[in-house]
Amino acid sequence: MASSPTVLMRLVASAYSIAQKAGTIVRRVIAEGDLGIVEKTCATDLQTKADRLAQMSICSSLARKFPKLTIIGEEDLPFEEVDQELIEDGQWEEILQQPCPSQYSAIKEEDLVVWVDPLDGTKEYTEGLLDNVTVLIGIAYEGKAIAGVINQPYYNYQAGPDAVLGRTIWGVLGLGAFGFQLKEVPAGKHIITTTRSHNNKLVTDCVTAMNPDDVLRVGGAGNKIIQLIEGKASAYVFASPGCKKWDTCAPEVILHAVGGKLTDIHGNALQYNKEVKHMNSAGVLATLRNYDYYASRVPESVKNALVP
Repeated sequence: MASSPTVLMRLVASAYSIAQKAGTIVRRVIAEGDLGIVEKTCATDLQTKADRLAQMSICSSLARKFPKLTIIGEEDLPFEEVDQELIEDGQWEEILQQPCPSQYSAIKEEDLVVWVDPLDGTKEYTEGLLDNVTVLIGIAYEGKAIAGVINQPYYNYQAGPDAVLGRTIWGVLGLGAFGFQLKEVPAGKHIITTTRSHNNKLVTDCVTAMNPDDVLRVGGAGNKIIQLIEGKASAYVFASPGCKKWDTCAPEVILHAVGGKLTDIHGNALQYNKEVKHMNSAGVLATLRNYDYYASRVPESVKNALVP
């Protein structure tokens, strides 16, 4: 008889179903037509009804099933009773049947920190750029991102009325990443993906220094990492503060699980323990392949301006 699933694999299986539920909420809010937009710190830092409902759904669903977890969500929401219809109790069976990497088999619930971005790419969501939007649930152990789930609520949304909307990608270090077709940019091509709504001189200087063949400006950190693993971009370059731990935790796992690399602009690994500051103040550099090529081209002036 097979042994029962470990805490980590049960958590990932739950996070998969919970992320799917959040994706459904994100689609429903658009369909109902009232986004309930609130400016948080500025005109590009927005929160919608979908952010709020999706976070309530994710955090409450996780906390009910795994009460000893530390859960850190993007949205600063008042505590309130959560409507039962927002709770997702399911677990993705295929994940429960996967073996847990041995180094994580003894992890306890209280050892894990979950970083939640209920709607990554909010600004694009409000502007109808729906393929930029993701739901991110990242799982960290001893400060390292080790498992993650990315739901794309609007995957396939331009494929016609009969297309099945949405998909969920998941990964665990030491096991792999699943739910997509891994593809690389053609050899010798340097395609940079960077911010659409948070541009500045540092970002521009760093991108230019990469001598790119093309530059893609899109929303959402989850979306940019998906561009790397699906061969649409070769490097994600963001030489600026602004990106937070909940933006990078889940995407980093998916990238690392297929042999890619994500660091700050200095080449330091990001830390995800519960006491860490939320801001990735030294930016992000991520690639599927040829990390050293891009890292070596980051200008000293950019490094000097970005303090970890």
